[in-house]
Amino acid sequence: MYVYAVVRVGTPLPRKSGGVGSPPAPLRAVGAGPVAAVVSTAPAQLRARRRDLLAHQDLLTQLAVNGPVLPMRFGMVAPDEDALRAQLAAAEAVHLAALDRVAGHIEMNVKALPAHDSLAALVAGDATVRRLREAVRRRPGYEADVRLGEAVASALARRAGEAGRRALRELTPMARAAARGPEVPGCALNVSLLVAQADSDRFRATAVRLAAAHRDHVDLRVAGPLPCYSFVGAGTGAGDRGASEPVGGG
Repeated sequence: MYVYAVVRVGTPLPRKSGGVGSPPAPLRAVGAGPVAAVVSTAPAQLRARRRDLLAHQDLLTQLAVNGPVLPMRFGMVAPDEDALRAQLAAAEAVHLAALDRVAGHIEMNVKALPAHDSLAALVAGDATVRRLREAVRRRPGYEADVRLGEAVASALARRAGEAGRRALRELTPMARAAARGPEVPGCALNVSLLVAQADSDRFRATAVRLAAAHRDHVDLRVAGPLPCYSFVGAGTGAGDRGASEPVGGG
């Protein structure tokens, strides 16, 4: 069985839902006490194709409309219903606590990337970069180019991190919790925040304002609403990689 999520028993399943596989198998709930797993028959050959990745995330989004969801990462399978029920029963208290924690909330992901189109502002504000650029102009050469390139990359990353942290200080009070995500190449900061659904519009509007205010220092990217991968807690079988991003996103 392919496992999409853990929910409370009785949570309605989407009427018109897809899922992994072509064609996707019908959804059903496998319950154990007050919790249930949303499953379908696993495809014979399960691969991380874009169509299935998107279908997995879309289904989680639809489920979240009807109540809190503990999302599973793509590719989670169980051998049979007995094994799945045993796991649900063993982790019942953990699942219930996690469902309470994410109820009425969404995940918003914030990434801070260097603003590469702000080289002029960087040169004006960084004495080291100015000195190295002048050295390249006086005596061009491979080693001088490398030193300048490294200094520019380091300065851009540092400025992006500083600006990203300033933005987070303003965004974090609007969140119930924050979780640092995995390192992403070229990304100075990767953090997910647990935001009340009622505050999601205000959060996004604030993020857009901060992105514009700091655009000379950072490319601030906000993704969401997302399934609450980062806040479901240990022992649930989900959210074990920290902050998440949209499937297929940058």
